[in-house]
Amino acid sequence: MKKKVVIGLSGGVDSAVSALLLKQQGYDVHALFMINWKNSSVTLSGDCAWEEDQLVAQMVAKQIGIPLHVVDSSERYMTHVVDYMFNEYSRGRTPNPDVLCNREIKFEIFNRYAQELGADYVATGHYCRREETTGSDGNTYSRLLAGSDPNKDQSYFLCQMSQEQLKNVLFPIGDIIKPEVRRIAAEANLACAKRKDSQGICFVGKVDLPVFLQQKLKSKEGDIVEITDDAFVYRNRHDNPDDLEALARPYIYTPDDGFIIAKHIGAQYYTIGQRKGLNIGGHEKPVYVLATDIERNIIYIGMGDDHPGLFRKALFIHNDEIHNVRPDLALKNGESLRCKVRIRYRQPLQDAEVIKKEQGIFIKFDIPQKSITPGQFAAWYINDELIGSGVIAF
Repeated sequence: MKKKVVIGLSGGVDSAVSALLLKQQGYDVHALFMINWKNSSVTLSGDCAWEEDQLVAQMVAKQIGIPLHVVDSSERYMTHVVDYMFNEYSRGRTPNPDVLCNREIKFEIFNRYAQELGADYVATGHYCRREETTGSDGNTYSRLLAGSDPNKDQSYFLCQMSQEQLKNVLFPIGDIIKPEVRRIAAEANLACAKRKDSQGICFVGKVDLPVFLQQKLKSKEGDIVEITDDAFVYRNRHDNPDDLEALARPYIYTPDDGFIIAKHIGAQYYTIGQRKGLNIGGHEKPVYVLATDIERNIIYIGMGDDHPGLFRKALFIHNDEIHNVRPDLALKNGESLRCKVRIRYRQPLQDAEVIKKEQGIFIKFDIPQKSITPGQFAAWYINDELIGSGVIAF
């Protein structure tokens, strides 16, 4: 009897080729299309993207010869992803909705529907791999591995997955490079073969972020203060390499440390390291957001991508924000581990030391990192296996 696989079919080429490969491998393949976002008023195109995606998914399913099931999970998406985004931005943090979407929607709600359909496995079109291993405690664990295509590795987006969620997951294109995926789609004449990859917020698309956030976060004019006194930045820096809290502590600015050069529409709409959308001219080099003060509605900027205010040597993650993909490799208080770390998607892996203290985890980098951003996820790897992650507190 064939094993049943339920695959998330999004209308994109990656999930379509994944479904095709599974069918060719002899599985009983069922596709699941999830409607997660219906509001097109904030997208840059203004189109009802999900309706087009659903139409393409229906065409692909028919071409491959597999049934397509459609579910509406927009209510959970709103409460568990969108509301989370609004809350994080209101606190001056920058969330990663794609990571939350995978944890709360693609591998939570999706799994439930797959179980109702009697699935033996679930599958997605992510560029990552899964293997099983035996831990030092004798138990079997799923290993979440980077995709074989270094330009498309999406393991970072799955950094909050649990062992339960990973247990029965298949990643059919995890060991294939993107050009090969496109070739397979074109050879099979799939309806999505030439569709562009999706961009922007997961299931929402490209948006004008301030317009998106203004649905719940009111705009309020405030000052943009430029920090030109680099000496002040260095006064904030602690030179003791063993003082982890000082190395991780963000720089603190006041309006007296610079001068007002412009106005903004709300500090909650901006993020550390942001360059576009500031509408500030008259500088020899691009300007970047160094910090935001939500309470006083001030954003601080600095000129040049080498401004010292953009770089820090360490970051911190609270205990309740730590997630161990491999529980058997979780650090105990006082333990440390040399790892490769990524603090944003597509960032090359960075050499660092992950250190567990009573209050949480510190990550100390060999080389100072640019734009460490509260609310984003740090993910740490041993070789090409993602073993843990956490929300950056500071």
